[in-house]
Amino acid sequence: MNRSVSLVETRMNTSLQHKGTHNPSTKVTGRYDTADVRVESVPSQAPPLIVHIINRLAIGGLENGLVNLINHMPSGRYRHAIVCLTDFTDFRDRLAALNVPVEALHKREKHDLGCYLRMWRTLRALRPAIVHTRNLPTMEHALIAAAAGVARRIHGEHGRDMYDLDGTNFKYRLLRKALAPSIAHFTAVSKDLSNWLVDTVGVGRDRVSHIYNGVDVERFRPRTGPRKPVGPEGFVRHEHIVIGWVGRMQAVKDPLTLVRAFIHLLDRRPDWRDVIRLVMVGGGPLREEAQWLLRGAGVDDLAWLPGEHAEIPKLMRSMDLFVLPSRAEGISNTVLEAMASGLPVVATRVGGNPELVVDGATGALVPPAEPEAIADAVAAYVQQRDHLTTHGRAARARAETCFSMTAMVNGYLAVYDRVLAERPVASSFALRD
Repeated sequence: MNRSVSLVETRMNTSLQHKGTHNPSTKVTGRYDTADVRVESVPSQAPPLIVHIINRLAIGGLENGLVNLINHMPSGRYRHAIVCLTDFTDFRDRLAALNVPVEALHKREKHDLGCYLRMWRTLRALRPAIVHTRNLPTMEHALIAAAAGVARRIHGEHGRDMYDLDGTNFKYRLLRKALAPSIAHFTAVSKDLSNWLVDTVGVGRDRVSHIYNGVDVERFRPRTGPRKPVGPEGFVRHEHIVIGWVGRMQAVKDPLTLVRAFIHLLDRRPDWRDVIRLVMVGGGPLREEAQWLLRGAGVDDLAWLPGEHAEIPKLMRSMDLFVLPSRAEGISNTVLEAMASGLPVVATRVGGNPELVVDGATGALVPPAEPEAIADAVAAYVQQRDHLTTHGRAARARAETCFSMTAMVNGYLAVYDRVLAERPVASSFALRD
């Protein structure tokens, strides 16, 4: 594509430039001011620019998948920029490519009409070939992209939240149907979401591409040799079975159901106080309540909740069994990472989880919001420890065979190439400076 494109650079505060050791949960902020935006022209032969619009760049499945995609894209095919509706954290430092601008529009809660103007100005400065919005909070910005003159627009579905667990909320379904004609193509990370876009939202199947998330099987690998110590001194011994979870402690991930399952298990089998340990990694609004529940049951010394942590691969190699109690999922990156780490997975039978976990072969599927069901599945592994090994090996093999990073990257490249080659979606309301 031989047209001139541009990069935007926003002069934020000096903390953006610091490249030392960061806590991934640290919030990096800067005042957005269009007077601070500088545009540098790029040679016309430069690769096309894709602007990825997300709500916030921080630790999370969608965000992890986006960073993996950018980092593993072959150089010279496309350039990338990320525009966050709200803000970003030091998670941006995981972007290996130094020339990926990350912009924050600092959208206020609820309605912020000024955010639309800031988005329009940013896209007018960037002049991307493609805009790729992700999940419902960003979908309406496909219209802003059209107004900014971006002719090729893609929308991705990565999973749903508590306000619309099964995707049938009338208001949000109507909004998606209204916005769908402004979008050239849709991506979905699971067959469940892909079929929902076709059957419920009404998108033509030829406009939907199902692309599984990929997992870095080199970074996430099984434990070899003795377990490395984790948690407080003496917390885990060699003979313990460590039940693990990684994620954001928010309602849709339902971490409290895992906490209640752990408590329930120890109520049933008090002799297992010297057998099992619980490690829950991640921050969020429910972390304090999880700690309160554990203290109230008198088992807080058997659990470790460190909050956000940079060494997820290392922590997963300390686990023996992974549990995902989510109420809704697209395709869980943490399940893929656990599988690549050689862990069997107990997961709720929601969203794309049944597409990852083979019940009885690589893990177990249980109903959502049922602590007793999770407790039963965990107890089965405690009582048949050989299944921890056999199911873990099968999970690793499935991750290597079915969910490679290469397959994910090639899937998105095919979509981007196709959209560039097609006639752009018509727009009669592009606004000029």
